[in-house]
Amino acid sequence: MPVADFTWSNLPDVALAVFLVLVGIGLAWAFLQLGGTFQRLSSLVRGTEREVLPVINKVGGTVDRVNAQLDKVDQVTDSAVDAVDSVDTAIRAVSMAVTRPVQLVSVLAAGVTHGVASFRANRDLRSAVDSGKQAAARREAQLADELRRGEEGSRDGR
Repeated sequence: MPVADFTWSNLPDVALAVFLVLVGIGLAWAFLQLGGTFQRLSSLVRGTEREVLPVINKVGGTVDRVNAQLDKVDQVTDSAVDAVDSVDTAIRAVSMAVTRPVQLVSVLAAGVTHGVASFRANRDLRSAVDSGKQAAARREAQLADELRRGEEGSRDGR
C-alpha cells in the first residue's frame, strides 16, 4: 500500500507492525545475550570439570589409603582384645589355684587363734576346740562372701 492510500483505519495495522518489529528486535537482542550467557556457563562447567575431577580422584585415593590403615588398626585392636582375654584367662586360672590354699590357711589361722585365746581364758580344751571351729566357720563364710562379691564386681566391670 502506497503512502498516498493511507487512511486512519490503517493506523492500528501500522502500529501493530512496528510493535512486532520492535518485539522481534528485542527478542533477537535477548537471545544474543542468552547465547553469551550459555557460552560463559559452558566454559565454567568445562573449567570446573578440568579442576574438580583430579581432586575427586585424589580424594578417592586418600579414602582408599585411610581404609587400608583402618583395616590395620582393626587387626591391632583384635589382637589386643585376644591378648587381654588370654591374660584374663591366665589370671583367673592362677587366682583359682591360689585362692583355695590361701582360704584354708586363713581359716586355719582364725580357728587356731580363737582356740588358743579361748583355752587361755577358760583353761578348757573342749571349749577351746569348739571356739576355734566356730571362728574357722565364720572366717570361711566371710571369705566365701568376699570372693563372691569380688567375682560379681569383676563381671560388672568394677
